[in-house]
Amino acid sequence: MMDDGSPRLLADGMLGRLTKWLRLLGYDTAYENDATDHELARRARAEGRVLLTRDRELAARRSLETLLIRSEQLEEQVDEVQEALGPPPAPSLSRCSVCNGTLDDASPDDVADHVPPYVLRAHDHFRRCTRCGKIYWSGSHVEAMVEELDRFSRS
Repeated sequence: MMDDGSPRLLADGMLGRLTKWLRLLGYDTAYENDATDHELARRARAEGRVLLTRDRELAARRSLETLLIRSEQLEEQVDEVQEALGPPPAPSLSRCSVCNGTLDDASPDDVADHVPPYVLRAHDHFRRCTRCGKIYWSGSHVEAMVEELDRFSRS
């Protein structure tokens, strides 16, 4: 947990798709695709993270805060997280879906050399990841993502 009481999460390699959507929802979610159980446990303890896993043995480890994700369906997995840990601590679309960094506002001038010219002409609001530098804008795909996020929030 963070100092403000909001959960910090660590997802194991079986939960990559869930990780992306938890980040989009506003959860601080680290991801380890190829770490061993020992490495996952060590990192979760060191960083004060709740370990999300589908591995029953790993979830049963003592002195480790875990959440066993039982479902194979994404929407049900999101429900499991929200039921166990509460709603996302940050607004949706406030974290980088790639690296989990936070997103800050960026001006068109700030991103002019990093986005295609047609994007620059069509948009005036951008966000940049503070960790990896990825740039986000409200393209046509965002509407579908927002609908999905709304569906998760209503579950």
